[in-house]
Amino acid sequence: MSVQERKERERAGRERLILATARELAEQQGWDAVTTRRLAERIEYSQPVLYSHFRGKREIIGAVALQGAAEMAVELRAAASAADGPRARAAALARAYLDFAERNPAVYDAMFQLDGGLAFAQEDTPAPMKDAFAALLENLDAVAGEGVQPGLFAEVFWASLHGLATLTRAGRLPPADAERRTRLLVDRLAVV
Repeated sequence: MSVQERKERERAGRERLILATARELAEQQGWDAVTTRRLAERIEYSQPVLYSHFRGKREIIGAVALQGAAEMAVELRAAASAADGPRARAAALARAYLDFAERNPAVYDAMFQLDGGLAFAQEDTPAPMKDAFAALLENLDAVAGEGVQPGLFAEVFWASLHGLATLTRAGRLPPADAERRTRLLVDRLAVV
């Protein structure tokens, strides 16, 4: 292994450590607790080392959002592939999405609530974000209904899930009815 390859591997390792530490701290204490000073202390590197990887907290949030989008896409596809039939796939997608949001609140916030400097629904939207949406779209087109544009349907389905995830987490919706809400969403939107 060349010196250059070793340095690149070490750099990638530091970047993974920074992001893992930021995620852990955000999940435990919220994103307000994630500062470059605290990250530097926890990973035992100087702040200039952090800045050699990320220009600041906004870029860290963006990198966590991209990781989260990639993870969500995998989970959505796994849930859909385990379901039998279009309506069952839609229900499985809804549950997987809501479960992901519940299990990873800080990552979910990085993806959809905080400014990570990422473009949405644009030409320059990063590939992991496009792929997470594609995981919904490719499994929802069969339930969109006649004459309904699949992309538009996927946006409405996603927006509904986001609303359920956000309102439930904020304590605005009783958690006891979560499954009934999911079934109602699928029953009303998925028209197969």
